[in-house]
Amino acid sequence: MRSAPTILHLDMDAFFASVEQASKPSLRGKAVIVGGLGPRGVVATCSYEARVFGVHSAMPMAQARRLAPHAAYLVPRFAFYRSISEQVMELLRALSPLVEPLSLDEAFVDLEAGGTAWDERSARLAGAKLRADIREVTGLTGSVGLAASKMLAKIASEHAKPDGLAVIEPGTERELLAPLPVRTLPGVGPATGDHLRRAGIHTVGELAEAGEDELVRLLGKAHGQSLHAMALARDERPVVAERETKSVSVEDTYDVDIHDRVRVAMEVRRLADRCVRRLRAAGLSGRTIVLKVRRYDFSTLTRSETLRGPTDDPAVVREAAARLLDSVETTGGVRLLGVGVSGLADFTQEDLFAQAAGEREEESPDTGEPTAEPAEEAPAPPERSWAAGHDVHHAEYGHGWVQGSGLGRVTVRFETPDSPPGRVRTFRIDDPALEPADPLPLVPRGASPASSGASPASSTARTWRPDDAGTDDGAAPAGAAPDDKTAPAGTTSHGGAAPPGETAAEPASEVAGAGRRERQACLSLPASLPKSRSRSGGGAATSSP
Repeated sequence: MRSAPTILHLDMDAFFASVEQASKPSLRGKAVIVGGLGPRGVVATCSYEARVFGVHSAMPMAQARRLAPHAAYLVPRFAFYRSISEQVMELLRALSPLVEPLSLDEAFVDLEAGGTAWDERSARLAGAKLRADIREVTGLTGSVGLAASKMLAKIASEHAKPDGLAVIEPGTERELLAPLPVRTLPGVGPATGDHLRRAGIHTVGELAEAGEDELVRLLGKAHGQSLHAMALARDERPVVAERETKSVSVEDTYDVDIHDRVRVAMEVRRLADRCVRRLRAAGLSGRTIVLKVRRYDFSTLTRSETLRGPTDDPAVVREAAARLLDSVETTGGVRLLGVGVSGLADFTQEDLFAQAAGEREEESPDTGEPTAEPAEEAPAPPERSWAAGHDVHHAEYGHGWVQGSGLGRVTVRFETPDSPPGRVRTFRIDDPALEPADPLPLVPRGASPASSGASPASSTARTWRPDDAGTDDGAAPAGAAPDDKTAPAGTTSHGGAAPPGETAAEPASEVAGAGRRERQACLSLPASLPKSRSRSGGGAATSSP
């Protein structure tokens, strides 16, 4: 491993929810939950205020509503999240050519490869500058971990959450990891953690002491060897700028089980077309077509077919998916369908037979006699739908976002990222003055983060030392996720449509991101020095001796 902490891991704090709070002043400091709002929806992410109630990512939305009934529930705006993510990734690419994105809000950076850092001091300065730049460009906060390996950098950033910076000094890794729970290591989920606990292994130190042979016996060769190496702080994986795409797929979960076989077949065709569009957008083709079916009893079936050569022809993918569906029994009902393509390549070998068959289907037979065109009835205009959290514009009231809709009404809160919390008004769902709109930038051009609602970064990094492991002056409350924090007492949010004609207003938050805390992640100082921590969100900075 390296002799300096020049591998950086950035993890944006509650990214989707933070974007929503930054763009909607009335939600700052309140519980916000983003995800699918249907009866089978899942939480994509939630704000720290919502995590206090036990809500977390991947939780069924119905359970989240029981835990936090007064939270604001919003439909994701993925296009907007991607645009903010690209701004962040541009800042990372300015640090080094070796940037390895893991998702929209997470990435590794090799600072040494870009000449940005070569020792602990320069790495610390690069991390602090990155956090300040992110706040300036997006108004959001991110947590940064610095270490000599990818695994340790990620562990450091998790320990730094929210809005902190943690540095792990080379040479202290094993001593620092030893008291941490085994679930800290990547690849140790609930099942593996329970298996190790039953074997009397609870901490990373105990994992290292167990030895490679014992771990191979318990977990198998590959997993056992990998965990033993991680327990010894060994991780030689490089930061890879571009990771090879293994497959492209799409899937949908339905609010109500589909029993009609014709409807199931139509959904498979639609998913196949969506999959091909994603495939072509990436400039790829594939040989293996995969169909995924989750039935009414939660049993999941996967079927695949490998073609003679790679293709990106929608007719070929549709026909292969249809053939795969013929081998699946769906009479009991289907709750999820998915179509994917693997065995990817950057060239195609067209299936001429399927292509020709598709052309014959599209062409009508030419009999030499004129055919009468059937009279087509004008389709009825579809009912307008308004997704909670999405942007709208009203001819009279300006820019706002959908707070809720139903019973022929839509409730809109009129506010912008740099305005005070706005007023709520209710309209008919077909009001011609109301139109969908594009999101507004979180930080208006020429404005500082403070003026757009973001609290200024005032923290300085501290080194996470082995003797500090397990001590955290900003520890999360019992029962909360590791990066949770306590919301102000009595804090609640809203959701759903307001009664027609309601024009209630809420008091403005003093700063954007109210209730969002900022703490210094290297987690501790020597006992003889004071520790300090600031909280943004209307509260004054506090210090403890």
